[in-house]
Amino acid sequence: MIFASDLDQTLIYSQPEDRATELGSRILIAELIDGKVRSYMSANSYHRLQSLMKELTFIPVTTRTLKQYDRIHLISQMLQPAYAVTSNGGNIVLNGQPDPEWHRAILARVQDSSVHVEEVRKLMDQVLHSDWVISSTYCDDLFFSHIVERDKIPQLEMRELSEELQRLGWTTSIQGRKVYIVPKAVNKRDAVAHLKQIIGDEKIVASGDSLLDQILLDFADYSLAPRHGELFRQEQLQGTGAYTFTEESGIFATDEIIEYVQAVHNKHNPAFRIKESS
Repeated sequence: MIFASDLDQTLIYSQPEDRATELGSRILIAELIDGKVRSYMSANSYHRLQSLMKELTFIPVTTRTLKQYDRIHLISQMLQPAYAVTSNGGNIVLNGQPDPEWHRAILARVQDSSVHVEEVRKLMDQVLHSDWVISSTYCDDLFFSHIVERDKIPQLEMRELSEELQRLGWTTSIQGRKVYIVPKAVNKRDAVAHLKQIIGDEKIVASGDSLLDQILLDFADYSLAPRHGELFRQEQLQGTGAYTFTEESGIFATDEIIEYVQAVHNKHNPAFRIKESS
């Protein structure tokens, strides 16, 4: 079985210093930047996932760049999964090394299916202004990441921009203080589908909190999303019942996700079924 999971706000979380102190040994430091803690993971989830990795394939699937993924030492260096998807699907990591063939293939797909990045820049410049955009980055020559003051986003203009970009082959996602603008060809589903071909015909259980994770959850055989974030807010507005969410929100939603993965794995594990029926 494959467990393909988003990282930020799904498996790892930032926490205020006083909250982190209060939680104590219930959480582990997942990431440091210049010696300062950037994110944490539930200790229970980490140890259970570490054990599960002996029986299934864990694939971190993140919109972070290769460099930003490497920074999450608890996962990239401690758990050391054999496969990872970064850059929202634009890069695949095989045994710690990026796969250049996959990256070249994605760049070709982008060229074939989306308008050129300079046209996107011109459209963005009409809406994204310095009075609410703190910084902008073009990540891994694939997509845009903007850090913003969310409460100042001009909602109507942003919605119109998103609709226009959608017609031109680009997707918009607002996650907390970040606005991502990504070519449709750069997505988590296609990268995981490629890895599934390498690994073998396995069932996939997936988790994620944002609209950029939606395409992965739709592709998976099983999915569970945390009870917070962009995907949960969309479900509250639309009420489609398309996704199952955890009871818990925040960092300990991860415990429910790992429990769910364990249950699905047990269901498809012949050795467990034999033990259960005996």
